[in-house]
Amino acid sequence: MANFNHRYPQNVPGRFYVDDQCLDHDLCAHLCPKNFKRNDAGGHYFVYQQPETPEEIALCLQAVEACPVEAIGCDGDQPHPPEHHLAKPWWRFW
Repeated sequence: MANFNHRYPQNVPGRFYVDDQCLDHDLCAHLCPKNFKRNDAGGHYFVYQQPETPEEIALCLQAVEACPVEAIGCDGDQPHPPEHHLAKPWWRFW
């Protein structure tokens, strides 16, 4: 699973990103050439344009599922809050 805190700084802000687990398989670029680009110096891919259409979003979601090392995240610009910050049902307060 992709880790928001380990994402590459080249990723543009938005829902999708690539983290440091990327092993340069290029499957994402084949599925979404408009959205993923290779960093030749680093030997990895990153999101250089967020998807804009429902079709592009669907293709990027396919890339998330297809990535063999799960290096593509789709959990947005903000990391998930720690579990203790999530709302709890009223019966679990005490």
